[in-house]
Amino acid sequence: MTRTLKEPDREKTADRLLKSSANKFYDPDVDIDWTAPLVEGKRFILEERSSLYGTDLWDKLTPDQRIELGKHEVASVATTGLWFEILLMQMLLKEVYEQDPTSAHAQFALTEIADECRHSTMFARMAARIGCPAYGPVPWLRKLAKLMPTISYGPARYGAILVAEEVLDRLQREQMNDEGVQPLVRMVNRIHVLEEARHVTFAREEVTRGMAKLSKAEIAYQQFIIALISYFVTRAFINPDVYKAVGIRPRDGVEAALNNPHWQGTIAWAGEKIMPFLQESGLVGLPGKYFWRKSFLLPAGR
Repeated sequence: MTRTLKEPDREKTADRLLKSSANKFYDPDVDIDWTAPLVEGKRFILEERSSLYGTDLWDKLTPDQRIELGKHEVASVATTGLWFEILLMQMLLKEVYEQDPTSAHAQFALTEIADECRHSTMFARMAARIGCPAYGPVPWLRKLAKLMPTISYGPARYGAILVAEEVLDRLQREQMNDEGVQPLVRMVNRIHVLEEARHVTFAREEVTRGMAKLSKAEIAYQQFIIALISYFVTRAFINPDVYKAVGIRPRDGVEAALNNPHWQGTIAWAGEKIMPFLQESGLVGLPGKYFWRKSFLLPAGR
């Protein structure tokens, strides 16, 4: 095992987060009433956050079909989140494998893995409870993503984690506070938001520390890798098969969504908290600009 030096600032942050984790955590098996009936007529997401909102396809849907589409979209986002959290756990385990397990840093990484295990189970149970399949990413992306723990390291690894977590976080914060959304979905979102706040703090500090140690050549690689991963993350949120639930051909739904200014704006809005941080840290640069713009996280011209 590689024994790493215990950096005082890093250890101080990890120790504080460990105490926070011990004082406040949730068990979805206990804290969510999975037997409670769904509320008739309540939405699963805010209408304006649907990938088709504002398109001709949306205008043709009945109110019930719009709720049904939202149900499948929230299941797609949740099971895509589950997929990414499994990748995240692999990456964190690789980090821990190389560290001194007596350090607070390694122990918080293990604590985060435990959190993500519960979150993954929670997302899976929610999809099953609302009667949706485990959409997740499309098959080719699921296979390609197996490379992620290998090709990503350092700041790009933690930066990609931040993109996935903070984009999802902003969407979930909005939903958990809207009484028009199903109580089950709101509670799942609340648990995830509250626990992910610790993970975000941990990852942001790792990005800042890591960038200070890299050469120019390594920074260029990091800029490319985080942009590439972020592009795939945002494109994976809505699986094309969700559109079948309301009688829309998947390729028509995907084409409408990708060209939909409202959906592009939703992704950009969801990334408003994380993108300035990544830009200030130096992780957004020319090597990855194409994929940042294609992800909708970085507006054209910036």
